[in-house]
Amino acid sequence: MWSDACFLGDLARLHTGFDAYRKTLKLAAGWSDRWTATWRFGRTPVTCSVRNLAEVEAARSRPVRRFTWRTGQWHRPGLEYLVSTDRHHGFESFEEELLLLMADFAGDLQEALAQPFRLQFHTADGGRVEHTPDFLLLTGSGPWLLDVRPAGRIRLEDEVKFAASAEAALTVGWNYSVVTGWRKHVVRIVDALSAGRRELSDQLGLQEQLLRAAGSGPFAFGELVEQCSYPAIARAHALHLLWHRILGMDMSAPLTDASPVRLVPGNHLRGGEW
Repeated sequence: MWSDACFLGDLARLHTGFDAYRKTLKLAAGWSDRWTATWRFGRTPVTCSVRNLAEVEAARSRPVRRFTWRTGQWHRPGLEYLVSTDRHHGFESFEEELLLLMADFAGDLQEALAQPFRLQFHTADGGRVEHTPDFLLLTGSGPWLLDVRPAGRIRLEDEVKFAASAEAALTVGWNYSVVTGWRKHVVRIVDALSAGRRELSDQLGLQEQLLRAAGSGPFAFGELVEQCSYPAIARAHALHLLWHRILGMDMSAPLTDASPVRLVPGNHLRGGEW
């Protein structure tokens, strides 16, 4: 799996067991008008029907639930900086922090909204249930509603909420997934590449040297940087180019000097610039 060609769905382990719980939902005619979603704009909550979810200016919304920091809590909230949006975003756990990092790396993220809305839905036994999805990612391929839950911590009531969220997303043409973890080696690789994600001054012209050398590759990472005038500094620039998908690497094994690295197809030198 080449890093420049993978997307969030390729990196994540996704849970699909909630599909079997669709039968627990009340999906009689007109259900999408009866189910509602409550958003927050400033201090004002705004409620709409699920059928009209796509008409909400989601990018202007604020988290419908506040983040909490208190002594003794088990989860670890915080803020994660994303290159894609050039600002910090809130998360409520280490697993959610990883999701933000992976979404930033995936290449087509435009906006990340934490706790975007509170979904109110009806179950087949007449109950009324609420659920706040963890994230709504606005991407180049469309909105993606996401919940984050480690596989061993999914309860029966969670399955029902995930099934309802999937139905709501499907109604307006959004993707929906439950992320339970990440494929082998992915976390270590993306964490290593994230060291080079911010803007990087290149006064020595090492990025051009890397790209020229990679054009006749693929090469092993260590071999590629050794072709530059300052190999030690070129390593940092190689990580920067890998994060920004100008170079690509094989993600089936941890990043080492032996990792195959290639110039991303479609990159060409024009007038001395890439």
